[in-house]
Amino acid sequence: MASLEELAQQPDPGGRDDGGGSQRLMDPEKLYDLWENQHWRSQEIDFSQDKDDWSRFTEDQKDHLIWVLGSNYIGEERVSTQFAGLLTAYADHQEEAFLATQQVDESRHMVFFDRFYNEVIGMEGDDTAARIANAREVMNDSFVKLFDEELGEANRRLLDNPSDMEAKVDFVTVYHMVIEGTLALTAQKFSVDYLEEHELMPGFVEGFENVGRDEHRHVAYGTWFLQQTAGQDESLASRMQNKLQELLPVAQGVLVPTGQDPEDFEILGYSSQEINEFAFSSLSRRLKAIGVPLQPGENGGERDADEADS
Repeated sequence: MASLEELAQQPDPGGRDDGGGSQRLMDPEKLYDLWENQHWRSQEIDFSQDKDDWSRFTEDQKDHLIWVLGSNYIGEERVSTQFAGLLTAYADHQEEAFLATQQVDESRHMVFFDRFYNEVIGMEGDDTAARIANAREVMNDSFVKLFDEELGEANRRLLDNPSDMEAKVDFVTVYHMVIEGTLALTAQKFSVDYLEEHELMPGFVEGFENVGRDEHRHVAYGTWFLQQTAGQDESLASRMQNKLQELLPVAQGVLVPTGQDPEDFEILGYSSQEINEFAFSSLSRRLKAIGVPLQPGENGGERDADEADS
């Protein structure tokens, strides 16, 4: 159980173990203040031990880590370049200030992952663009659907009309609930757990934990925004539910290693059941805070959360 001090620094209901629903959500102004107190520098991460650890990994270990981390590496490039639409759709100066911090965060994450892929993994390529192009070669159709098609289209719609509230709800649902909240933070949790359990790659663990802390702050914004919009409007709630039901299976597919059964796969020794249960439980707590259940007709996310926590 997290301490009260730790809970105070965890604005994302999905990242808390107290149920999440009773928490008063942080608004963009408070999240900006939190950002100022949670800075870190991607260039200061020491990868010395990581290089030694990587050289001793089996080929199977390397393949599994490259697979699960690849969606984060390329995903950070995708989200850092497909965020401008939301930046133009701010409602006030407080929201604008916080969204600007998220753009900075995503670029910092991109630098961190690129350093790791270049200095530790030794990914071929003379620059970031070349390394990303090489890493993309192993990404599956689900990744393309989620990051290139869905996120790209959501971004374009907001760029075309920043005042379109339906487009903004779609973007936040895709970006904050599915990509960050369901996919990125799940990959981060199991990757870090594996490396910490085996006392491996301390530099990467430090950096990835920093990335995860940033992502929880971003998801906290998405939860707040959807509470204020979909949580108060049935048509927007229905739109959010439809988008979640459409894309959650796609997000699950992103993590399925090549050649494994989508219904029964394993990553780093963790079963698909463990991974899916963690992702669903975290999402359920966020939906409970938003006040919108995953399925229409359920009471404000209560049933989702209760089932996930039972």
